[in-house]
Amino acid sequence: MPARTHKIRVMIVDDHAILRAGLKMLVNAQADMEVVSEAPDGEKAVQAARDTSPDVALLDLTMPRVGGMQALQEMARNCRETRVLVLTMHDDPAYLRSALAAGASGYLLKRAVDAELLAAIRAVHRGGTYVDPRLANVLVQDVLAKRGTRAGPKRPVNILSDRELQVLSLVARGYTSAQIAKQIFVGVKTVETYRSRFAEKLGLRSRRDVIRFAVQIGILTPEALESEPGPSAR
Repeated sequence: MPARTHKIRVMIVDDHAILRAGLKMLVNAQADMEVVSEAPDGEKAVQAARDTSPDVALLDLTMPRVGGMQALQEMARNCRETRVLVLTMHDDPAYLRSALAAGASGYLLKRAVDAELLAAIRAVHRGGTYVDPRLANVLVQDVLAKRGTRAGPKRPVNILSDRELQVLSLVARGYTSAQIAKQIFVGVKTVETYRSRFAEKLGLRSRRDVIRFAVQIGILTPEALESEPGPSAR
């Protein structure tokens, strides 16, 4: 008889009941996830986190009474077992920076597709950091700006496309070009093109450089590497 696997225990925090219901159906439909609590505002979210100790909290930022940012800060201080994935409509980089600084483990826009949300939940639960590809360029700019400040005069910053960021993240996690091609539904040669583009733009010569950069911009943590496919030559 196969051993039972631990399900990812999820809390949903949003002031829209219909959205909560939809998210609950999606999460509970996964074999490795279950919703253990939900809340309509930040105040009740903190209490629910204390009562149910979820592994991952899906947290909106804009809510009545106690807002999501305050709830995030309180959970970061008092509910250390719970990792917070912000799920919001705010695509302003200031919100992203504030949320990560306050203790969020991930930041995803509400217009993300279901598969992306589920991948983000799993990544955050493994100890990784997940940033919506549409906003990850903000972190790339931050890191390159810091590099330029230390080095003095810098070359113009080339910003990565969403696809290049996606491929960079998968390369850092140890996926081969063939595996990446299957996952994002393109040819292997196309993946190789994305790899060469981001490597040239960022000056990354090896997979170790890619890993280091992914950690710097906040889309990967060293701990998460332990549960990834492992290093590859391609």
